[in-house]
Amino acid sequence: MSNITFDFTGQTAIVTGGARGIGFEIGRFFRNAGAEVVLVDFDKVALDEATEELRCHGALADVSDSDSVQSVVDLAIERTGRIDVLVNNAGILRDRLLWKLTDDDYEQVMAVHAGGTFRFTRACVPHFRTQNHGRVINVTSYTGLHGNPGQANYAMAKAGIIGFTKTAAKELARFGVTVNAISPNAETRMVASIPDDKKAQMTAQIPLGRFADAQEMAAAVAFLASAEAGYITGVILPVDGGIAI
Repeated sequence: MSNITFDFTGQTAIVTGGARGIGFEIGRFFRNAGAEVVLVDFDKVALDEATEELRCHGALADVSDSDSVQSVVDLAIERTGRIDVLVNNAGILRDRLLWKLTDDDYEQVMAVHAGGTFRFTRACVPHFRTQNHGRVINVTSYTGLHGNPGQANYAMAKAGIIGFTKTAAKELARFGVTVNAISPNAETRMVASIPDDKKAQMTAQIPLGRFADAQEMAAAVAFLASAEAGYITGVILPVDGGIAI
């Protein structure tokens, strides 16, 4: 998407799960729009490649660990002097039917999705309050809204992010901070791994008849982070081709 309409010059954006897929495209969009970008990931090889391509900052971190999260926030402040946008995108899957899920399957998914969103937002709030400005965009899921067999842990985490988004929006509005979420439906590595027949069935359920490009998710995130969206908060925006209708 070559026509950049948003200007984030002078701003800093932190993007978790930023080495690949939707997170990488979000980082690319902000970088092209003039922002300083800090990509966060736990895969060092992928992160090094991503930061080299975007010529941005990288932070190797575990979003489920508070000390690790704080180190990223400190790094962003040290290198750029501020934090304006936080995109909580990091996630993992441990898919099994409910009665086959282990405690570890549940705990890891909750810790990364819900825990990472909570920890990063909490760590950024002092800087947002000092600036009297901030944008938080969380990534939830259709599954968090409607459920999906084999993903009870994932659905629980993503539904929790929805509740967190609405609560944080109410709490942080007084400080000039908006908190929103997107529910994406993009062509990712996970979608690419789905058998062709199953993928065809899924595509048939999408009113627009296709999975989105990850860049389309990035554009939605950039809108919610923009000055133009300054009066939007607590919204869960489906960017899904109409599948949630």
